[in-house]
Amino acid sequence: MADTNTIETLKKAVEASKNRNFEESVDIAFNLKDVDLSVPKNRVELAVLLPKGRGKDVKVAVFGSAELALKAKKVADLVIQPEDLEDLADDKKKAKKIANTYDFFVAEAPLMPVIGKRLGIVLAPRGKMPRPIPPGADPGPIISGLRNTVRLRSRDKRTFHASVGMKSMKIEDLAENVDEIVKRVIGTLERGKMNLASVYLKTTMGPGIRLM
Repeated sequence: MADTNTIETLKKAVEASKNRNFEESVDIAFNLKDVDLSVPKNRVELAVLLPKGRGKDVKVAVFGSAELALKAKKVADLVIQPEDLEDLADDKKKAKKIANTYDFFVAEAPLMPVIGKRLGIVLAPRGKMPRPIPPGADPGPIISGLRNTVRLRSRDKRTFHASVGMKSMKIEDLAENVDEIVKRVIGTLERGKMNLASVYLKTTMGPGIRLM
């Protein structure tokens, strides 16, 4: 059951946004305080599985060979095999395009060292280094989970945001997603709520409405 305050704040945020000729997302923005973000361990770096999903397509690419690649073709949006890695690493423009197009990456564990060496410079700054899985494993459940996952990264900024879903989703479903994200962020901060200056909810083009 979603928090009543979350539901009411979301209603205000949705009602405050005008109708657009495209579907807006609903976003959450966190403003931190009393956190030294120049120290990497203090930064927020989370992947949160949303209980009600993201309400839109999420693209997942897989680095894999042989059996894993075959299984991945049925469930992933893109499969990159080992023989394609070197060509991709040599074509930075293409590598950046793929990094920007796909939301998440999964990789066969033995390929992680070469991916880090050859593509880390493109993937790491975007927070998109692959999630490793064992050779021959079924990538289906992992990819299914990633399609309902949102990434939160503060980097060295006190303000950061993430999508909690789409405006077309039920308010109660959006609220459950919001509550899960807030819980995870508070849990990762050294002083919990005390490190939050404020939290706002808004649609893509709408005004921010304070949640806390």
